[in-house]
Amino acid sequence: MAESNRSSGPANPDADNGRLVSPAAVKKKVHQPPGPRQKYQSSGHCFKKVTLTKPTFCHSCSDFVWGLIGFLCEVCNFMCHEKCLKTLRVVCTSMSPSQVQVPVAHCFGPAGQKKHFCCVCRKQTEGSKALRCEVCELHVHADCASFSCADCRCCHLDRNLQQNMFHHHWREGNQASAAKCEVCRRSCGSSEALSGMRCEWCGITCHAACYRLVSPECNLGRLRNMLLHPSIVCLDSRNFSKMHCYRITESCNQELDNADEADSPAAASKDAPPAAPETGKQLIKVYDGDDSVKRGFFRLIHTSRGMKNEEVEAALRAFYLPEDPHHFQLEEFSSLQHHHNDDLLNQNASSLENRNSAKNGGDARLLRAKPRRDDMIKVHAAWSRPSSSTVTVLETSTAASIVSEVLPHLGRQDENASKFSLQEVYMSSKQVQRQTLSPQEKIVDKLQEIRKLSLRQMNQTRFYVVENKNRAVQVDLLILGLPPLLAKEEQTRLLQENLEIKSHLVTYTHFYDSQGAVAMQISCFSEAERIYMLAKDTSINNKMLTSLVIPEIQHEKLEDDVCPLLVFVNPKSGGLKGRELLYSFRKLLNPHQVFDLTNGGPLAGLHTFRGVPRFRVLVCGGDGTVGWVLGVLEAVRHKLVCREPPIGIVPLGTGNDLARILRWGAGYSGEDPHHILVSVDEADEVQMDRWTILLDAQDITEDGKDNGYLEPPKVVQMNNYFGLGIDAELSLDFHLAREGEPDKFTSRFHNKGVYVKVGLQKISHGRSLHKELQLQVDSQQVPLPNIEGLIFLNISSWGSGADLWGSEADSRFARPRIDDGLLEVVGVTGVVHMGQVHGGLRSGIRIAQGNYIRLTLSKPITVQLDGEPWIQPPGHIIISAAGPKVRMLRKSKVKQKKSAASKDGRSESPSSRDGGQ
Repeated sequence: MAESNRSSGPANPDADNGRLVSPAAVKKKVHQPPGPRQKYQSSGHCFKKVTLTKPTFCHSCSDFVWGLIGFLCEVCNFMCHEKCLKTLRVVCTSMSPSQVQVPVAHCFGPAGQKKHFCCVCRKQTEGSKALRCEVCELHVHADCASFSCADCRCCHLDRNLQQNMFHHHWREGNQASAAKCEVCRRSCGSSEALSGMRCEWCGITCHAACYRLVSPECNLGRLRNMLLHPSIVCLDSRNFSKMHCYRITESCNQELDNADEADSPAAASKDAPPAAPETGKQLIKVYDGDDSVKRGFFRLIHTSRGMKNEEVEAALRAFYLPEDPHHFQLEEFSSLQHHHNDDLLNQNASSLENRNSAKNGGDARLLRAKPRRDDMIKVHAAWSRPSSSTVTVLETSTAASIVSEVLPHLGRQDENASKFSLQEVYMSSKQVQRQTLSPQEKIVDKLQEIRKLSLRQMNQTRFYVVENKNRAVQVDLLILGLPPLLAKEEQTRLLQENLEIKSHLVTYTHFYDSQGAVAMQISCFSEAERIYMLAKDTSINNKMLTSLVIPEIQHEKLEDDVCPLLVFVNPKSGGLKGRELLYSFRKLLNPHQVFDLTNGGPLAGLHTFRGVPRFRVLVCGGDGTVGWVLGVLEAVRHKLVCREPPIGIVPLGTGNDLARILRWGAGYSGEDPHHILVSVDEADEVQMDRWTILLDAQDITEDGKDNGYLEPPKVVQMNNYFGLGIDAELSLDFHLAREGEPDKFTSRFHNKGVYVKVGLQKISHGRSLHKELQLQVDSQQVPLPNIEGLIFLNISSWGSGADLWGSEADSRFARPRIDDGLLEVVGVTGVVHMGQVHGGLRSGIRIAQGNYIRLTLSKPITVQLDGEPWIQPPGHIIISAAGPKVRMLRKSKVKQKKSAASKDGRSESPSSRDGGQ
């Protein structure tokens, strides 16, 4: 039976070290029946009958394999019952490129610590050596990533391939254990093996033997009315990687780059030397073509000595090649060390492997294709998804002759062949590369060139017939980081000087002077790529510029019942929870509607949605993050078609006071991201006041006379509360402590502990605030009692959930509401009083209510605005209503009813297993 921590494949000590060694070496824990070994070919798999010694689960039906006999694929480690061989639908990893419908590259980043199974070798991923796609549910080992193909979700139209129907996008395995099959209603999830299928758009799950029975058209499932449909998103992305298109920070991709560079010896062996070959066996290093030799990338195989056919078969299995071994050969060569000198990482890894190989008598071989007189290729139609035709390639075949031959088979027999071209598409896991072949190019020479470079590349290459169209190029870039409040002419001049922009190719479409940002439209791919890369390395006034690729949303195609959700996530909030939510929401929604606030801020998302007539916003962060988004929205709302989108909150901060009063909770504690999105969809809209604070610093004498300005006046916005005195001093001390050691402030519990510590240090502090400031409310002078802190409340939650105003009825004041147009003025006498308020023993000292506040400060004083503290010089502070109220989303009190989706397990997203760490 299978090794419990390695999926459900049989135990194999050699496979533990080098996952793709020849299954001929499997003898220590898996025993074959006596007599000649039988092989069973099905769906590209190469099965052999094995005797099981540990509990094993079938990868096809996800049930337990009863008895002692199972069938194991020698290439991809697929395990199944004998009965499942007849209904097998999952193809071998070696055949995966042939199943790709629309080639889309993956965006790899480091995986979390949760248990997953590799989609290439089907074994359990391990710690830091595992990678995951940031857009889909693909999980792989670092050294398996190069063997995955470009089968990610298609999230936008790039005008290279056309689609006449939106299909399900099926992904195998790594789904919730409670998942139910959409067809037979039986359990199809498994935590013990890579089994079951799940659509990454609508979320339905099926058995591998059942999913072909589901209608191919996808309706996007429960989140349809908040999801940005891929058919209305356009993006010319020829020269940009998917990391650039989805605005994923490039640091997330360094893990894969390192894996590619040090991929061969050390990575393939999992940092452990290969086991010594058995008697009569040999250890061989196999290189796949010239590219593999140049990079020093090889795979290790164990074979019997003198068995040439077995060597070729094992080499093809090691590189996941489903070809006939008779068409290939292994060439011997002795000197490879000079190829490793091109890369220090490969050189170091090669030195280790060379020592191990020498110790075990290892040899080096080069896998090559034998010369072929005739060949065959499959040609796909770019205008129709499933349409293709197989043609024979002769020595005289050219790209033009191939096009003429396949057009009648693709339904274009009446078309002029000169209006079409043959396009070569290399479906690498990291980037899809397209090249249009010249009409006279010999196809035989092209195939030989690719095979000489890499046989695996040949397996991941396909050919398309595309129409020759001279369409206009349109690439939209957003450049941020310019000095704010500059005139349009000055912003244009700065960009011309620093980026050397070719004005005849670039059109400036939007200027955001308050944000220091400019949007431009570029009519040339190479110029767009040059500006994009140059801007990321350019600084103006000692501030680095940020460049982002912006998709075009065709809002006129938006259906009437769809209101897309614009998601902002602050990955620095809530420890690692912000990062995991960002990852989860990209998978559940279209990644073009999910924005990382550390990469461009809120403006990037608002600019992308500027033409959408209706949308909602979800902010994942603390109160400061919410205030940031609201501030940018206020500054650019005049450029939006939907000027007042309702805003929901996922609380990731320390206090989360605004989230508390809107019922989103005191903090995020690992809820299923799918349930969060459903709650946003069912939330109620409420109005909330916002306030403008004018900070007019002046030299104020004791008798209240002005002696001139100390600094220019500035205007800030308030959402929650504004405080002066002791509570602001505690916030400032906490802020300084966090700036000094930011790595320690990763949890709400620790943050509150620091608040308590700084509070105890201020317990003997005494300050007569009423002697240092004067208060006017609605033009009426208000006397202040003997207090140390003065707070102006817009919401009923203060300081991480405390009710400072209190719930007692008072005939002097109206009951506070977030939309009543009034501020509540409250005082506290010191740290002890604040502690009693937090403990629910007392409330604050009620002083006044009003909609126009004027403060006169005679001395510098510490103030805090929504948790952000600073020291304010003497002068005047004026608080007044800030125009229209803000539309917020308040979580509904009604308990969500369990839908059919929740009953069959579809409501739990696979991402929740990652996001709930």
